[in-house]
Amino acid sequence: MPKRVAILQSSYIPWKGYFDIIHDVDEFIFHDDVQYTRQDWRNRNRIKTPAGTAWLTIPVGGDERRRICDVPLPANDWMRAHRQRLTAAYQRAPFFAAFRPLLDEIYGGSARSLSELNQHAIRTIAQQLGLQTRFLDTRELALQGKKQERVLEILRQTGATTYVSGPAAQTYLDADRFAAETIELRWKDYAGYPEYEQLHPPFVHEVTILDLLFHTGPDAPRFIWGWRGENA
Repeated sequence: MPKRVAILQSSYIPWKGYFDIIHDVDEFIFHDDVQYTRQDWRNRNRIKTPAGTAWLTIPVGGDERRRICDVPLPANDWMRAHRQRLTAAYQRAPFFAAFRPLLDEIYGGSARSLSELNQHAIRTIAQQLGLQTRFLDTRELALQGKKQERVLEILRQTGATTYVSGPAAQTYLDADRFAAETIELRWKDYAGYPEYEQLHPPFVHEVTILDLLFHTGPDAPRFIWGWRGENA
């Protein structure tokens, strides 16, 4: 039976493209038992403000000698600061009040690690978007390989017939290896997303999914994947 799978590291309240990949697959696998990287999307994302884009960064330190799943969260002061900054930036957006409970869900949990927080937020937002994709964590699997071999091992164990990957992986994945495993390798295309009205122009695509939710509300899926059907 055909089964589409994607494998990504968790990110902090990621942009709409992350959820576009989740929409494309039957099973989405968090790959957090790998090395944490500094100045990446694991612990930060961008919002729109009257002064332009600004970073929301969880202060987890710069030590790269640990896995993403082993990065502890600091004291909750940063959560209060992030909520205040999100409120200041988006309280005038059309659907901010409707999605305020989403902030309570993201920041009101008992997560102890960066991975737990990210995964909980992503699952919660996916549910808000009406996604039925199943989620899995690589720590639930018995894995031995590294890099490409590890990806193939994950796909074998999950019974994948199609692997949906971000375009950056074209630099290190060998399509012939996937063909030999009879697994279709499909590259995700992030081009063509329609713009929507943001409070603070000019428009920027590369911001947290919360920006889209606060501005478009229940119409958000149309701006992530629904528009493709309209243009068919």
